Amino acid sequence: MKINPAILTAKTLKIIIFCFLSLQLYSQELLPFVENFNKSIYQGDNQIWNVAQGNDRAMYFANNHYLLRYDGVKWEKYTLPNKSIIRSVMVDGDRIYSGSYKEFGYWHRKNGKMNYVSISSGKKVFEDSENEEIWKIFKVKNTIYFQSFNSIFQYDGKRIWEIKLPFLISYCFVIDNEILVASVEEGIYKLNHSHIEKMKGWEILKNNVIHSIDKFQNKTYFFTKKNGVFVAENGVIIPWKNPLNETLKTANINAAKFIKNNKLIVGTASEGVYIVDMNDTSFKNINRNNILMNNSILSIGLDKENNLWLGLDNGIAHIEVNSPILTFYDNSGTLGSVYSVVTIDNGYLMASNHGIFKYSDNHFSLVPNTQGQAWDIGKINNSYLIGHNEGTFIYENGVFSKLNSINGGWNLTKSNINNWYFQATYSGVLIYNDPNNLPQYIRINGLSKPIKYVAQNKKNEIWAADNYRGLYLIMYNDAFETIKVENVTQQNAMINDFGVKIFNFRNELLFLIHNSWFTYNSISKKLEKNKIFNTNFQNISDIVAIDENNFIVLQDGILYHIYASENKFVWNSIQEKYYKGKLINDNLKIFKSGDNYLLNLDDGFISLHLKSEINPVPKITIEAYNNGDLVVNNSKIKFISELKISVISGIYGDSKPILFYKLNSSKDFLPIKEGLIVLSNLNSGTHAVAIYSFDGLAFNKVSGFDFVVAKPWYLSFWMISLYILVISLILYLYYKWNKMRYIQKLELQEEELKHQKKILEIELKAENELNIQEYERHILELEIQTKSSEVTSKSLSIAKQSEMIENIQGILDSEADFNRLKSEIKKTIKINAVNKHEWETFESNLNQIHNEFIINLSKKYPNLTPKDIKLCVYLKMNLSSKEIAPMMNISFRGVELQRYRLRKKLNLIQDENLSKFLLSL
Repeated sequence: MKINPAILTAKTLKIIIFCFLSLQLYSQELLPFVENFNKSIYQGDNQIWNVAQGNDRAMYFANNHYLLRYDGVKWEKYTLPNKSIIRSVMVDGDRIYSGSYKEFGYWHRKNGKMNYVSISSGKKVFEDSENEEIWKIFKVKNTIYFQSFNSIFQYDGKRIWEIKLPFLISYCFVIDNEILVASVEEGIYKLNHSHIEKMKGWEILKNNVIHSIDKFQNKTYFFTKKNGVFVAENGVIIPWKNPLNETLKTANINAAKFIKNNKLIVGTASEGVYIVDMNDTSFKNINRNNILMNNSILSIGLDKENNLWLGLDNGIAHIEVNSPILTFYDNSGTLGSVYSVVTIDNGYLMASNHGIFKYSDNHFSLVPNTQGQAWDIGKINNSYLIGHNEGTFIYENGVFSKLNSINGGWNLTKSNINNWYFQATYSGVLIYNDPNNLPQYIRINGLSKPIKYVAQNKKNEIWAADNYRGLYLIMYNDAFETIKVENVTQQNAMINDFGVKIFNFRNELLFLIHNSWFTYNSISKKLEKNKIFNTNFQNISDIVAIDENNFIVLQDGILYHIYASENKFVWNSIQEKYYKGKLINDNLKIFKSGDNYLLNLDDGFISLHLKSEINPVPKITIEAYNNGDLVVNNSKIKFISELKISVISGIYGDSKPILFYKLNSSKDFLPIKEGLIVLSNLNSGTHAVAIYSFDGLAFNKVSGFDFVVAKPWYLSFWMISLYILVISLILYLYYKWNKMRYIQKLELQEEELKHQKKILEIELKAENELNIQEYERHILELEIQTKSSEVTSKSLSIAKQSEMIENIQGILDSEADFNRLKSEIKKTIKINAVNKHEWETFESNLNQIHNEFIINLSKKYPNLTPKDIKLCVYLKMNLSSKEIAPMMNISFRGVELQRYRLRKKLNLIQDENLSKFLLSL
């Protein structure tokens, strides 16, 4: 038979990958929950040399240059006055003792801050040539001991005295109220007052750096740095008979401690921490390969909940060894996101997006040929059905096989009315109607859609929720033939029917549609809102049934275990830190394993121990800070400033309460995130913050904090006084200004009256003068008219007289015989001629009448003679040449000649009329 090389290569590659994955995942196991704090969180240095919990329930850490304090809400850090490195801390009452380079003293808390008091300063405790550091502090009876590598300093509250040691030591240990001094080379000594005595029979411990001595069940354990653990019993010291001891010899022990529940904690320099169960000598190793962020353990502390605080070479780790919560975590990314997990014999079975994984007998591996997306694991009797992207697999009696090739088994649900099981798949619904014959299944026709949830509570009816949108009711006959498929949400005119969830509660089906709960009325064939669930379960994004009376809900990012007691629901919150950022949306699965519940996560799963009882009312402490300063109850803070309220429970483990608060008269209970309430932009006035716990049924007030927000600076007493003063001044000035304006107005009115009176007088005077002038002008016009009439009359008279004289002279001239008569007539004519005075009067009147015309004419034509001007006046009067001749005492021809010459002087053309021209001037 020939083998295709390509096929051989592919198979070989799969085997290699499979073996590689198996090796990679070998060390995975269920571990206590670990909460890591790196220096970016606590804002300090790397090394944590010592850990202790104060009576105020806060945790204190010796962190090189800093004393760190953590109360579960906020981190604080403090430095010594001399800025030296802090190596050790110890709690005694309200004092936190610390030791450093050539310095030791204690810290006490005042006004929300730690204050340091030096014990050694100024007492010449240390020689100038010495380089002593205090590495350990302990108390025996009423004396505090500060230990360096060369000396022990005793302090009784008043005085200090030094015990100089003749050799180099590692640490001192208090065992049965006796102080044991561990020499680096000479073995163990006992301190008796100020003297040391060598322990007999313990020579095996010579030349060992002992990092811990502790007692357990009447046996004394010695933890050496490089030679493992020794045990003293009945005065005989022998190596610890535990397989782990060989590992510890190479891991280098840095610290060790026995704790409650018969557990031993061993911190190493290179392999993290070992948690040993002294009942069966089994152990768990927490290191960087699983969940610890650093392998070098420098110190071990224990809190009042009996949980661990590890001081690392770079950071802090809180390990809940006394918590029922365990985690299965894969930080390599090989496992991927877990969509479902169940318990099997000696282990677990997991469906992830990378395939199906099995953890059994401390060995973790990928099931061959199951790579790809696995969705769900359901248990039917003793068999496990695994919904996979490539079909459905079955695991029974330790063997995996493929059950069918129908893709995408999302969920497996048991019927409420019989022993059938329904599977929701990519292409519809499958029925397993015989649990003893699982390869036989029935496929429901008529709904070939991706179905996410399926349920049954009535014979021949199946409810199915589409993965995307829509709720369907499938009706079939006894032969499993589909009769009818109804889109129920469409029939009920529901526009938003995306992501419908089906929840089976006490054999009643409820449907979560767009944040509202519905049940189906089979008579009216309508969806009706369920009052109980809509009242008790709002803003629910996911829900998973556990059994008839227990289920899990996801509300506002927090998981709650709900225990239903009749029509009451007891809520127990599951702390967010256990799953924060690790829940898989719309794929929440819970598997009950005895008293524990397995919850799938992005990178593994957690094992929970859910409680059904009502939660006790916690004791809390409130610390409020404004601009970094502690604010006591009923204090006043500045306007537009931030108030940070720390709600401190002093509990760090799984029993830490989830608290809520209400501000003033608000009706909403707001969750307190990470123990901190931040209030800003508050109105001025009195405010009250009430703190509540939730016992599962009702909210109970556990504390409160009242404060006053000051009025803004512009509304303070002094500013209001200033406003009043300024307003008063403005009003006064306005009054004075108004009064001055009024007086000015009166003066102005008086002045205006005077002015108006004067103007009136002037106007009257001017009017009178104008009237007089008008009168005089009128008289003058009359005089001019009279003179003009006289001139005209005189002119006519003169003309007629002249004409008469000329006629008489003509007659006389024709009578030559009558000489005497001639003489007499001529005499008479001379008598009747115009006398000189009358002519002068005529000319004067003529000049007055035409004075303006004469002036204008003279200015315009300065070359005109008086005779020319007189001719122009006569012409303007519209007199003919014949009439003008006697008035100028010239002949008619002389007048014409004079007119001709005048035209020349006036530059008139031939066609231009002289009289009209003169009239136009």
